[in-house]
Amino acid sequence: MTKHTEYSSGQSRQLGGITKTGNSHARRLLVEAAWQHRRDYLPSAQSVLHARWEKAPAPARLRGQAGNERLHHQWVAFTARKKRPVIANVAVARELAGWCWSLAVMDG
Repeated sequence: MTKHTEYSSGQSRQLGGITKTGNSHARRLLVEAAWQHRRDYLPSAQSVLHARWEKAPAPARLRGQAGNERLHHQWVAFTARKKRPVIANVAVARELAGWCWSLAVMDG
């Protein structure tokens, strides 16, 4: 999937950009999906997404909501720090990749 660089020493951690290795289609989908977290996630009660959300198991819904809030908070933090939107989006896409992986390995 996507790879990134990381430089760690003790308590400090510096992340590099997403590299162009791996599946380019998956990378593009992650970057496109990350733009959706720029606004807060509020599904309307009549939407198809809301119906799907209600069918999901409770642990998955809780994990999903926590992930949505975390990714949106990332956007808010990057905006407050005056980061360029395309840079912020790639950082959110990196977080999204990790979140997708955590959902994939979730028990239950």
